Amino acid sequence: MYQFGFIGVGNMGGALAAAVCKNCEPSAVCLSNRTREKAEALAKKLGCRTGTNGEAADSDYVFLGVKPQTLPELFSELTPVLKENFERGRRCILVTMAAGVTMEAVEKMSGVPSPVIRIMPNTPLAVGEGMILYTANAAVTEGELSRFTAALSGTGRLDRLEEAEIDAASVLSGCGPAFAFLFADALSAAGEELGLSSEKARLYAEQMLLGSSRLALESGKDLKELTRAVCSPGGTTIEGVKRFEEEGLNAIVSHAVNASYRRTLELAGKEPDGV
Repeated sequence: MYQFGFIGVGNMGGALAAAVCKNCEPSAVCLSNRTREKAEALAKKLGCRTGTNGEAADSDYVFLGVKPQTLPELFSELTPVLKENFERGRRCILVTMAAGVTMEAVEKMSGVPSPVIRIMPNTPLAVGEGMILYTANAAVTEGELSRFTAALSGTGRLDRLEEAEIDAASVLSGCGPAFAFLFADALSAAGEELGLSSEKARLYAEQMLLGSSRLALESGKDLKELTRAVCSPGGTTIEGVKRFEEEGLNAIVSHAVNASYRRTLELAGKEPDGV
């Protein structure tokens, strides 16, 4: 029996496992992966254990870090373990990060009445600046949620929301890093066109995004107010801002976000009505 089991230790699952191992005894964590060598390499680094999917499922919290379409096959392997624990009165909380798969669907696949936490993490959690959206079904107690959030402290920020909101929210926090990297890359390339080295252009773009995000978060000021604070009338910044407005930046961002949202709904088997 383990406190935390991770089934699937790719980039996201591995980063979550590393965060948990910092907040609990690593020997209480079990890793499982389709490629066993990958789990063993990470376990050696973190000081935790490895095992089969069934062994990892014999945990208080079972993180399911696999693709949505592989969940039915995975649960055919996990259900006997979950049923045995259920009959013994042992609670196994399923933590799913499968995009578009509801908690109700996960519980149904598990074969037993299961407490389920649904999360949508993003990649910056690997450096302690992530955003983890989470929601839980009625079977999860507040104490269990507190233990869950404590285990993931150090990953960045966690925010609880209703499941109905998670698809839209995941586009901003989950897809958003890719959009930010695109902007940083474009800004860096523009800097190179002005004669900067690629190394310096990238550094300036990335540090600017980091500092600007922190200023916005810590000041709590309206984003438009922060924008105006950088723009002096007749100055340099306002000219660039005007061009963004002329080129329709808001529309471009809206179109990109809605494209990702439509795909999220499609993966969830929902009709992307009027989006």
